[in-house]
Amino acid sequence: MKEIRHIIEAYGQIDFSQHKAALATVARVEGSSYRRTGARMLVLNNGTYLGGVSGGCLEGDALRRAQKAIASNQPSVVTYDTTRDDHNQIGVGLGCNGIIDVLFTPLDSSDAANPIGLLRDRAYSRQPCLLATVTGCESRPETLGKIVPLENPEQWERDFPIPELSETVLTNARHCLEKEETRTLHYATASGDAVRICLEVLLPATHLVLYGANNDIYPMARIGKELGWDLTMVANPLKMEKSLSVLNTRVLHPNGTEQPDLDPYTAVVLMTHDYKTDLQTLPKILQSPARYIGLLGPRKRAQKMFDALEAQGIPISDANMARIFAPAGLDIGALTPEEIALSIVAEIRACFAGRPGSSLRLRKRAIHEG
Repeated sequence: MKEIRHIIEAYGQIDFSQHKAALATVARVEGSSYRRTGARMLVLNNGTYLGGVSGGCLEGDALRRAQKAIASNQPSVVTYDTTRDDHNQIGVGLGCNGIIDVLFTPLDSSDAANPIGLLRDRAYSRQPCLLATVTGCESRPETLGKIVPLENPEQWERDFPIPELSETVLTNARHCLEKEETRTLHYATASGDAVRICLEVLLPATHLVLYGANNDIYPMARIGKELGWDLTMVANPLKMEKSLSVLNTRVLHPNGTEQPDLDPYTAVVLMTHDYKTDLQTLPKILQSPARYIGLLGPRKRAQKMFDALEAQGIPISDANMARIFAPAGLDIGALTPEEIALSIVAEIRACFAGRPGSSLRLRKRAIHEG
């Protein structure tokens, strides 16, 4: 979500009386690729760009293709095949070993529903969203690049550009949204026309909520900011460093009337270093749907807390125990506050991705599935 938000901000600063722009979007990936479906690059006609569609090997050609889309005012799709032993193919020899479709879409600044406008309306949502994009339909070239958000069945039926596929694609879109999976699917019309549609699920940015005001909270905030996560700190604002203002961090008083909004895309870390405070806070967090709950300190401290809560008639259920990480963090031998923050943030990412957090060399399957 960080890249999307940066592109939206940059787009809002473009002087369209002087410049034109296009958006390059990875619309399909088969095999290995540095970037996955949904990676984006905003390109101006003067050659400047923001974001990326690969690790750098395709950006030069993508820049030229995007400028061509601006000049022609027509969308296009280009397939980069790095699996072939063809020295004329962009990206061959770089080790990606994948097939990548990139959609190039000129941006009409007068159209509020252009790709950037659709992203702007969803970039700060705390609910998953889905955008369906036509990335291939030879018999109906006017549909190429058309984007339809999934809001409700009536809106979908009205806006979907290929009516005979509307119901089938809607079923697939709902499945992707339920599974939180982005997929590019192939369809065929009754007349045999091949159609390719990218069903992209946009998940809310991870919301990192930190309880505490000690020095070790700042590395956590800086890393979270670098990742583009939304940040909330629960502490006495008078004890917080002024440097937090540049991190765009929300600070809430622990005894204030306003408390953080905790949803399934929230990770909470209790970092007060005060046993009684954490003991009072944990039951409140357990009542929320927060996906990750991290506790600093040794395992004995956490077990003492669990025993105390059970004595109060608040036993920790198996479901809650599964989302409590105590001690918080991956086992990387962290010593300094910065290293500890790194280990916790990495564990949060693994938790949200449904991964064990082990070395990739131990993974038997592909890094990215689907």
